[in-house]
Amino acid sequence: MSPTALTAVLIGPMAAGKTAVGRELARRLREPFADLDALIVQEAGKPIPQIFAEDGEDHFRDLEAQLLAVALSTRTGVLALGGGAPTRPESAALLRGCPVVLLQVDEQIVQARLRRAQDRPLLSGEDPLRRWREISERRMPRYRDLACWTVDSDGSPPAAVARRIHDLILEREAKVSP
Repeated sequence: MSPTALTAVLIGPMAAGKTAVGRELARRLREPFADLDALIVQEAGKPIPQIFAEDGEDHFRDLEAQLLAVALSTRTGVLALGGGAPTRPESAALLRGCPVVLLQVDEQIVQARLRRAQDRPLLSGEDPLRRWREISERRMPRYRDLACWTVDSDGSPPAAVARRIHDLILEREAKVSP
Protein backbone atom coordinates (compact mmCIF):
# COMPACT_ATOMS: atom_id res chain seq x y z
CA MET A 1 0.00 0.00 0.00
CA SER A 2 1.42 3.39 -0.91
CA PRO A 3 1.51 6.30 1.53
CA THR A 4 -1.81 7.96 2.13
CA ALA A 5 -3.20 11.13 0.61
CA LEU A 6 -3.87 12.38 4.12
CA THR A 7 -2.48 15.78 5.05
CA ALA A 8 -1.88 14.80 8.67
CA VAL A 9 -2.27 11.75 10.91
CA LEU A 10 -2.34 12.65 14.61
CA ILE A 11 -0.95 10.18 17.12
CA GLY A 12 -0.05 10.38 20.79
CA PRO A 13 -1.07 9.30 24.26
CA MET A 14 -4.63 9.18 25.50
CA ALA A 15 -5.98 12.63 26.41
CA ALA A 16 -3.41 14.47 24.28
CA GLY A 17 -6.20 16.28 22.43
CA LYS A 18 -5.85 14.51 19.08
CA THR A 19 -9.55 14.72 18.23
CA ALA A 20 -10.01 18.36 19.20
CA VAL A 21 -6.79 19.43 17.47
CA GLY A 22 -7.58 17.27 14.46
CA ARG A 23 -11.00 18.87 13.99
CA GLU A 24 -9.47 22.32 14.24
CA LEU A 25 -6.62 21.47 11.85
CA ALA A 26 -9.07 20.08 9.29
CA ARG A 27 -11.19 23.23 9.58
CA ARG A 28 -8.11 25.39 9.11
CA LEU A 29 -7.01 23.34 6.08
CA ARG A 30 -10.59 23.16 4.73
CA GLU A 31 -10.23 19.39 4.52
CA PRO A 32 -12.23 16.45 5.87
CA PHE A 33 -11.63 15.14 9.38
CA ALA A 34 -11.98 11.59 10.66
CA ASP A 35 -11.40 10.11 14.09
CA LEU A 36 -10.46 6.43 14.05
CA ASP A 37 -12.24 5.77 17.35
CA ALA A 38 -15.45 7.22 15.91
CA LEU A 39 -15.05 5.00 12.84
CA ILE A 40 -14.69 1.99 15.15
CA VAL A 41 -17.82 2.93 17.09
CA GLN A 42 -19.72 3.36 13.83
CA GLU A 43 -18.53 0.00 12.48
CA ALA A 44 -19.16 -1.92 15.73
CA GLY A 45 -22.45 -0.20 16.50
CA LYS A 46 -21.50 0.28 20.13
CA PRO A 47 -19.22 2.51 22.24
CA ILE A 48 -15.59 1.57 22.86
CA PRO A 49 -16.06 0.70 26.56
CA GLN A 50 -18.80 -1.72 25.52
CA ILE A 51 -16.55 -3.27 22.85
CA PHE A 52 -13.86 -3.83 25.50
CA ALA A 53 -16.37 -5.26 28.00
CA GLU A 54 -18.23 -7.56 25.59
CA ASP A 55 -15.63 -8.50 23.00
CA GLY A 56 -12.28 -7.84 24.68
CA GLU A 57 -9.28 -5.69 23.87
CA ASP A 58 -7.94 -8.11 21.23
CA HIS A 59 -11.14 -7.81 19.21
CA PHE A 60 -11.02 -4.02 19.55
CA ARG A 61 -7.38 -3.93 18.36
CA ASP A 62 -8.20 -6.18 15.38
CA LEU A 63 -11.04 -3.88 14.36
CA GLU A 64 -8.86 -0.83 14.93
CA ALA A 65 -6.08 -2.21 12.69
CA GLN A 66 -8.56 -3.13 9.94
CA LEU A 67 -10.23 0.28 9.95
CA LEU A 68 -6.88 2.10 10.08
CA ALA A 69 -5.80 0.27 6.92
CA VAL A 70 -9.04 1.27 5.20
CA ALA A 71 -8.80 4.89 6.38
CA LEU A 72 -5.20 5.23 5.22
CA SER A 73 -6.08 3.97 1.76
CA THR A 74 -9.38 5.79 1.24
CA ARG A 75 -9.45 9.04 3.21
CA THR A 76 -8.04 12.49 2.65
CA GLY A 77 -7.59 15.37 5.07
CA VAL A 78 -6.82 14.83 8.75
CA LEU A 79 -7.07 11.57 10.69
CA ALA A 80 -6.82 11.30 14.49
CA LEU A 81 -5.86 7.91 15.92
CA GLY A 82 -6.54 6.40 19.30
CA GLY A 83 -3.49 6.05 21.54
CA GLY A 84 -2.99 2.34 20.86
CA ALA A 85 -3.57 2.36 17.10
CA PRO A 86 0.12 2.76 16.09
CA THR A 87 1.33 0.02 18.43
CA ARG A 88 0.53 -2.96 16.23
CA PRO A 89 3.43 -3.75 13.88
CA GLU A 90 1.16 -3.97 10.82
CA SER A 91 -0.39 -0.59 11.65
CA ALA A 92 3.02 0.99 12.24
CA ALA A 93 4.16 -0.32 8.85
CA LEU A 94 1.17 1.34 7.19
CA LEU A 95 1.89 4.64 8.94
CA ARG A 96 5.51 4.82 7.74
CA GLY A 97 5.78 7.46 5.06
CA CYS A 98 2.58 9.18 6.19
CA PRO A 99 2.60 12.76 7.54
CA VAL A 100 2.44 11.67 11.19
CA VAL A 101 2.23 14.30 13.93
CA LEU A 102 2.93 13.26 17.52
CA LEU A 103 0.97 15.31 20.02
CA GLN A 104 2.65 15.39 23.40
CA VAL A 105 0.83 16.50 26.52
CA ASP A 106 1.86 17.45 30.03
CA GLU A 107 0.84 15.04 32.78
CA GLN A 108 -0.98 17.80 34.71
CA ILE A 109 -3.16 18.53 31.68
CA VAL A 110 -3.93 14.81 31.37
CA GLN A 111 -4.88 14.61 35.03
CA ALA A 112 -7.48 17.36 34.57
CA ARG A 113 -8.84 15.74 31.40
CA LEU A 114 -9.10 12.31 33.02
CA ARG A 115 -11.26 13.72 35.79
CA ARG A 116 -13.81 14.76 33.17
CA ALA A 117 -13.80 11.55 31.09
CA GLN A 118 -14.95 8.13 32.17
CA ASP A 119 -14.82 6.46 28.75
CA ARG A 120 -11.25 5.08 28.72
CA PRO A 121 -11.34 1.35 29.52
CA LEU A 122 -7.55 1.02 29.76
CA LEU A 123 -7.50 3.64 32.53
CA SER A 124 -10.17 2.13 34.73
CA GLY A 125 -9.18 1.37 38.30
CA GLU A 126 -7.84 3.18 41.32
CA ASP A 127 -5.08 5.30 39.79
CA PRO A 128 -5.88 6.27 36.18
CA LEU A 129 -2.96 8.71 35.99
CA ARG A 130 -0.46 6.01 36.99
CA ARG A 131 -1.95 3.69 34.32
CA TRP A 132 -1.79 6.54 31.78
CA ARG A 133 1.86 7.11 32.64
CA GLU A 134 2.74 3.40 32.28
CA ILE A 135 0.91 3.03 28.97
CA SER A 136 2.32 6.28 27.57
CA GLU A 137 5.90 5.39 28.50
CA ARG A 138 5.52 1.99 26.84
CA ARG A 139 4.06 3.48 23.64
CA MET A 140 6.24 6.60 23.33
CA PRO A 141 9.17 4.92 21.50
CA ARG A 142 6.78 3.79 18.74
CA TYR A 143 5.18 7.24 18.55
CA ARG A 144 8.59 8.91 18.23
CA ASP A 145 9.71 6.42 15.61
CA LEU A 146 6.69 7.15 13.40
CA ALA A 147 6.46 10.93 13.86
CA CYS A 148 7.50 13.35 11.17
CA TRP A 149 6.81 16.15 13.65
CA THR A 150 6.34 16.38 17.39
CA VAL A 151 4.14 19.14 18.76
CA ASP A 152 3.67 19.89 22.44
CA SER A 153 0.03 20.70 23.12
CA ASP A 154 1.09 22.25 26.47
CA GLY A 155 -2.44 23.13 27.47
CA SER A 156 -2.85 25.50 24.52
CA PRO A 157 -6.28 25.75 22.91
CA PRO A 158 -6.78 23.30 20.03
CA ALA A 159 -6.74 26.21 17.54
CA ALA A 160 -3.23 27.24 18.64
CA VAL A 161 -1.90 23.69 18.39
CA ALA A 162 -3.57 23.26 14.98
CA ARG A 163 -1.93 26.50 13.83
CA ARG A 164 1.51 25.13 14.79
CA ILE A 165 0.85 21.93 12.87
CA HIS A 166 -0.47 23.89 9.89
CA ASP A 167 2.75 25.92 9.87
CA LEU A 168 4.81 22.70 9.83
CA ILE A 169 2.77 21.39 6.90
CA LEU A 170 3.27 24.65 5.00
CA GLU A 171 7.02 24.52 5.66
CA ARG A 172 7.16 20.96 4.30
CA GLU A 173 5.19 21.98 1.20
CA ALA A 174 7.49 24.97 0.61
CA LYS A 175 10.52 22.66 0.68
CA VAL A 176 8.92 20.20 -1.73
CA SER A 177 7.65 22.82 -4.21
CA PRO A 178 10.14 24.07 -6.82
